[in-house]
Amino acid sequence: MSADKRKLFGTDGIRGVAGQYPLDRQTTTIIGQALGHYLIQKNKRAQVVIGEDTRDSSRWIAECVAAGLAHSGVPAKNAGVITTPGVAFLARTQEFDAGIVISASHNPWTDNGIKIFGHDGYKLSDNAELEIEREIFALLEKPGSAWPAASALQDAAALHTSYVNWLKRQVNLRQINRKMDEKTRRMKVVFDSANGAASQIAAEVFEAVGCDAVFIHDTPNGRNINEGCGALHPELVAREVLEENAELGVTFDGDADRSLFADHRGNVVNGDAVLLLTARHMQSQGKLTGNVVVATTMSNMGLEIALQRAGIRMLRAPVGDKYVLEEMLRSGAMLGGEQSGHIIFRDGEATTGDGLLTALRVIEIIANSGKTLAELVADLKVFPQTIKNVRVREKKPFSEVPDVARSIAQAESDLQGNGRVVVRYSGTEALARVMVEAESEEKMKKWTDAIATALQTALGV
Repeated sequence: MSADKRKLFGTDGIRGVAGQYPLDRQTTTIIGQALGHYLIQKNKRAQVVIGEDTRDSSRWIAECVAAGLAHSGVPAKNAGVITTPGVAFLARTQEFDAGIVISASHNPWTDNGIKIFGHDGYKLSDNAELEIEREIFALLEKPGSAWPAASALQDAAALHTSYVNWLKRQVNLRQINRKMDEKTRRMKVVFDSANGAASQIAAEVFEAVGCDAVFIHDTPNGRNINEGCGALHPELVAREVLEENAELGVTFDGDADRSLFADHRGNVVNGDAVLLLTARHMQSQGKLTGNVVVATTMSNMGLEIALQRAGIRMLRAPVGDKYVLEEMLRSGAMLGGEQSGHIIFRDGEATTGDGLLTALRVIEIIANSGKTLAELVADLKVFPQTIKNVRVREKKPFSEVPDVARSIAQAESDLQGNGRVVVRYSGTEALARVMVEAESEEKMKKWTDAIATALQTALGV
């Protein structure tokens, strides 16, 4: 059974406009019901933890999912507003058979989503999602499908404290504090919480680090998540670093499963640079098993070259932290991630990308090295790269669209190994993404425009 047969689940759960199918009240209740049936078959006493981001719709969706679960005999506890990796942590460390996150990550507040983690803290397999999806459709088609009354979630908001304490144990806080004290002034760091899930716990985590912390966009109102802030707009935290005369900027997305950075010069530092930084550090500590790192098809060729110089091999997985993790498990890699800022560390206990954990690891490396972030990644020479999005009416295989296939083949022939072309559909939106890397800006722009035009003509809205 292949992932491409799924209709509801994308690369990061079920996502859509809140209040509209499949995130209307009936369907979200049925999603809970189908998940409950799936879990109860494996454990008659199954229970679930549900966490939310800060969107207006997150609570009622959580209540509908909980009602469906209850209809199947599965109770749900509410962890309140918490990050996606926080729910994964709770699923694997507490007595829960699954963890559910109500979030649409970096999407606007009008959207929402449902992500599911198993008891092991990993996202469900494609096959498991397909099995649940089949039951969802069967229940939707069943005449007079029951709409269970909204179920009151059992309040368990205090669960987030165990996650915060776990995060603090992932780095040597005592050593970091000592290094901070050795400086003429403590390292000043700006944190942008995107008015999302990190708003609730970032201060608890990073004040323990002993840095001079400045928090921005940490006052969510239900409709300002990701709005002109956070990981979608890293240039904002970069600008704030300059204005605050800070050494570092960190910016999260809405559910804080990824983070991007800014150095003291106001330059944005993406996930590729973080992979290089952390890979070399783990290698020096003897923790980079097999000297291998997993990135994605979107990671820059410059990263691959820089890792090669350090004797580190880079494997590429399809886009999506779920697929990065699958390749890490296959290859035994201890580190993997995406250019967008999802970084997965398997030298500890993490099972998914965690923006807060990534920030802690980066701060620890900077503090212990005595170098700036800019110095630590100065040798990363990035190939010119651009990504253009084309909104599409259908996701037809590119091989079945002659003009698109022809444009891609011509671009690859012209670049002759001195660049890359990656054309893929978004797993969460009706978009085709065209990524071109080339040694020259001219060729990069030429082929990006050519492929995007062919897509727009053949499949565009």
